[in-house]
Parts: sequence; C-alpha cells; structure tokens
Amino acid sequence: MEKKTKVVVVGGTGYLGQHLLQAFAEDRYDVAFTHHSCPLPGLLLDAFPHFPSFHVDLKTGLGFHSISHHFGQRLSGLKSTICFQPDVVVNCAALSVPRVCEQDPDSALSINVPSSLVNWLSSSFQTKHKTLLIHLSTDQVYEGVKSFYKEEDETLAVNVYGKSKVAAELLIRDKCQNFVILRSSIIFGPQTLSPLPKILPVQWMDSVLQKGDTVDFFHDEYRCPIYVTDLVIIILRLIDRWVLSDDKQMRLVLNAGGPDRLSRVQMAEVVAQVRGHDLSLIKHVSASSVDRGVVSPADISMDITKLIQTLDISPTSFKDGVRLTLQSESRSHILS
Repeated sequence: MEKKTKVVVVGGTGYLGQHLLQAFAEDRYDVAFTHHSCPLPGLLLDAFPHFPSFHVDLKTGLGFHSISHHFGQRLSGLKSTICFQPDVVVNCAALSVPRVCEQDPDSALSINVPSSLVNWLSSSFQTKHKTLLIHLSTDQVYEGVKSFYKEEDETLAVNVYGKSKVAAELLIRDKCQNFVILRSSIIFGPQTLSPLPKILPVQWMDSVLQKGDTVDFFHDEYRCPIYVTDLVIIILRLIDRWVLSDDKQMRLVLNAGGPDRLSRVQMAEVVAQVRGHDLSLIKHVSASSVDRGVVSPADISMDITKLIQTLDISPTSFKDGVRLTLQSESRSHILS
C-alpha cells in the first residue's frame, strides 16, 4: 500500500486554503486543516468529511498540540496517544488586509509572524528536519520603487502588513531547518466551495462594470496577479519534490506571481474585454488621490524566472485566468 503524504493546512477555511483542500482530495494525501472562526461552514464539512479540522489560535498557539495527538490517533487507528508528524505544513493563515493591519498592528504581528506555529514544529517532533514548512508571504515585502523585483532584492516594506510579513520571513529563516517562502502577488480565481465574505478582485471588477457606471481604477500601482490554480500547482510540486527527496533539505524563497505586470486599470480593461463591457467606464486615477488609510507600494511587480526554472511551471496569463474565472462563475450560477 502506497504511503500517503501527511499534510496540515493552516488557515484551511480561507481562499487559498479551500482551493488547496480541493486539490488534496486525491487519495494520496492524509490531510488536516486548522480554522479560527467557529462554527465551521457546513459546506466545508460536507465537502471534506475525511479531513479532520482543528480550532487553532495563532496568537497563542492553542490547538496545535491537539493536531499532533488526535490526528495521530486517527491515522494509526489506535486509542493510545500517537504523536503525528506531518510531512508538510502549508501556512495560508494571515491578517491580509493592509488597512486592517495598519489599524491593529499588534494583531497583524501576532497573526502574520507565525511564532506559535514555528514553536509547535520545533518543540513537538524529534526529527524536525522531516517536516517542510511552506509559508505564504507577499509581494508587499518589497519597497515598490522599481519593476520586477528579484528574490535577492532587499525587503523594505512600507506598511504594517508588509513589515509583519518581513518579520515572518526572518523568523522562518532563523528557526526552521526546511522551508519554502512564497511571495505571492494578488491571488485571483473562482469563488471557493464555501463562499467567502471578502471581495474577489476579478468578480468585483466584473460586477461594477456590468452596472454601467463609471468606476475609478489606479493607473500607477503595479502587481503580477497569480491565478489560484497556478499557486495550488506550485505548492503541489513543492510537496512532491520534498517527499521524493532523499536528503530532506530545502530552503527556498520564490516570487509567486503571474507572468503579467499590470496596473488596476489594465486589470479592469482585461475583465471588460473578456466580458464585453464598455471600456469608457474605466476611469484612470492616481493612487495618491485616494486616502486608503495605509501607504501602498507603487510597483511591486516581480521577476518570476526563479519560480519557472525551479518548478518547470508556465503560469497562466491574466487574460486566460480571467476567462477561466468568469467561466467558472457562470457554471456555478447555472448549477445553482
């Protein structure tokens, strides 16, 4: 019988977390996931009845040790306490709204700097090197004063959110023997199984342009948005590489973006073109003309050469990703 890969998804109820759980539904994984909000959505429980879920407080670490013991019991089929060691932990949990982080920097640091997670990994298992931590960071660790940042460039975040993610990277580099840090850009794609209250970028652009009113979009902030399925594939390939490696050594930092450097105006224009909306509804404004309650970096586009070469991946263009996203939304409406 083939040995299954044991994976823990921290933040499994979030946007990326839910898409990962769908990918892990294959029989070759044993999966557990954590959540903070209660109760768990019924749609998630119905979709993944074999994935045990654990309530975890990232600020205090309360709940992590129950994963080691209760999930271990489940896998072993024994009543005695078995300490479960995951092959891979994927940390998707974060306080990721920059304005909210600015308003509550203490919460941003206590959640985004995964001290409790790192402490659990380092204190619970004798063979620490056998667990890989895949941590989701952000393009906002960069200062935003040039185009196409490389992984080796200095990280000089301009807001609390970015600074908390820089601190997280430093902690992981210092305390973890094996890790992959993925500096993700804006993640876009279809809605999750259990719909989230957060606004999804492509769906929002489509809905506001569909109304026929003019909408302001920034023309002077640049990102490399990544299609969610690509990010899932990246994580799956990293897991496969880890499981198949003999020496169990991995210390990687990768820019996880799409192939296109785009402003918000350009993103909205692509959505309009795909859906046939009136392009004249898109009004160009400067980011400096709007007070968002937080400083935002101007250009944090990323060079993804290292990602492509390391994992032999061809990220989806923004236009193709938008088309796939909106096709998926149309199918969902038809089915519902």
